[in-house]
Amino acid sequence: MAKVVLENVYKSFRDRGGSSQDTIEPVTTEPLLSPADTPPQLKAETRSPKSINVLRRINLTVKDGEFMVLVGPSGCGKSTLLRVIAGLEELTGGNIFVGSTLVNNLPPKQRDIAMVFQNYALYPHLSVYDNIAFGLRRMSKGEAAETETATPDNSNQSQLPPWAGDLFVGVTRKLPKGLHYVSEKEKSVDAIVREVAKLLQIEPLLRRLPKELSGGQKQRVALGRAIARKPQVFLMDEPLSNLDAKLRAETRSQIVKLQQQLGTTTIYVTHDQTEAMTMGSRIAVMNQGEIQQIATPLEIYNRPANRFVAEFIGSPPMNFIMVKVNAPLLISHAQFRLTLPEAWSTFLKPYDTRSLLLGIRPEHLQISPPATKNLPVKVELVEALGNETYLTVSLSGSIEPPLQVRIPPERIVKPGDSLWLSIQIDKIHLFDPQTGNAIGGLGSVNS
Repeated sequence: MAKVVLENVYKSFRDRGGSSQDTIEPVTTEPLLSPADTPPQLKAETRSPKSINVLRRINLTVKDGEFMVLVGPSGCGKSTLLRVIAGLEELTGGNIFVGSTLVNNLPPKQRDIAMVFQNYALYPHLSVYDNIAFGLRRMSKGEAAETETATPDNSNQSQLPPWAGDLFVGVTRKLPKGLHYVSEKEKSVDAIVREVAKLLQIEPLLRRLPKELSGGQKQRVALGRAIARKPQVFLMDEPLSNLDAKLRAETRSQIVKLQQQLGTTTIYVTHDQTEAMTMGSRIAVMNQGEIQQIATPLEIYNRPANRFVAEFIGSPPMNFIMVKVNAPLLISHAQFRLTLPEAWSTFLKPYDTRSLLLGIRPEHLQISPPATKNLPVKVELVEALGNETYLTVSLSGSIEPPLQVRIPPERIVKPGDSLWLSIQIDKIHLFDPQTGNAIGGLGSVNS
């Protein structure tokens, strides 16, 4: 197990529109920032005509034994960041530490990291047993050249150098079991493979080929291959994306239990917010190559740092309505007026007479009687899911985008109905429409 620290990590690719002779120019990075520091204006923020920064100013510390989830839309750079940590992509700028070791220039095999890929990456011609054992056998070949005791099942022991033991093991592996040559190294590999198979409940599958496995079984084999190496860090790149919904939920819980049992530092990449919210001890939300917010799942849900995080985390996504501020506490819209709690006065004072985005989640809107503080809406679409119902509604007499509302399943609503919605005043969010940053926030106004 080990802590993983990323300091001002940058990754650049050559601009496809440039000349084939163009090279990626190195970027200028700054020392690691403390939470109280103001981010510096880096020269690297400006696009070079020869290169594009797909990762910018990534500062992240993953604690020893932590389950960190990187989440964001497709193309935001999360998989690229994982590959940079693994050493599969060359780092353009910054530093990466695994434990106390700076790994910037280390090849992947020397970083003591195991990666689980989205497409399983199993060897089709090898059995489940040999797929799990493959990495263990490869690791052993580079160890110090010391003699090891080797035993062909029940024959007399003999001394052979490691390379000769590997050769005899490989040559006799397909012979009848009684003729197998079993070195001490192979005995150790066998013990680890069977221990991992028991942990993952795939013991009956050890002699099957990958083509004889289901998607969930293949994923467990891929996990087993990573676990068998007992690395300091696990990297997982959307490992559940090829599974159906039910199997994904089952495998999700299995991965969480395994990580808790093994205690290995894990960095998990996904675009699925449900996976992020249910699996991670902390979440790093990414967009356009930058980390937007790092926090626990509930903190990100309740206190989003900006509009992007607020809209990306939550299903259905947060609703946004443009309102005008009348300090100290009044916000108004053509269709409603709200007086906010006293704690908001400090945050609203600089925005007097200006417009802000009011954010409210679908579950914090409720069907209520008519009132000046409530929203008059018309129902456009009803989605009854059994345990809850989603409504798509439009604000009467307004060109605002449709709003999403979550209501109890027993409340019967039809398309075309006119309703009034009340807002849970203690659950609102306000965002600067220019920067997208949160104003105040639930953590400030409710503390």
